[in-house]
Amino acid sequence: VQLQASGGGFVQAGGSLRLSCACSRRTCSNNGMGWFRQAPGKEREFVARIGWNGGLPSYADSVKGRFTISRDNAKNTVNLQMNSLKPEDTAVYYCAVATSSYGGSTSDSYRYWGQGTQVTVSS
Repeated sequence: VQLQASGGGFVQAGGSLRLSCACSRRTCSNNGMGWFRQAPGKEREFVARIGWNGGLPSYADSVKGRFTISRDNAKNTVNLQMNSLKPEDTAVYYCAVATSSYGGSTSDSYRYWGQGTQVTVSS
């Protein structure tokens, strides 16, 4: 399984970006999917996850109310709409396929990882 993340870039604080992650196999539609991020010098952290059928979206407290995760199983994609971006959102963002139908908030809940896409938010 290969995951290709895109949509990262440079944006000013308060702006928006939309990340997309394409999965190479239709089997991804049977699993939960998630987004994580890693800032320089920091541990990778959970951002959001969504169940196989689009249900039970879950978010880190730091992004709740600003980010929205969604998926399109017909296209084997998962998206992350990021609004009201802050400088502290600057990181490399990774998408991942969960080992279960809904995934979790820890890295060990995920089996396959994309290569990451850089998001930089200026103040």
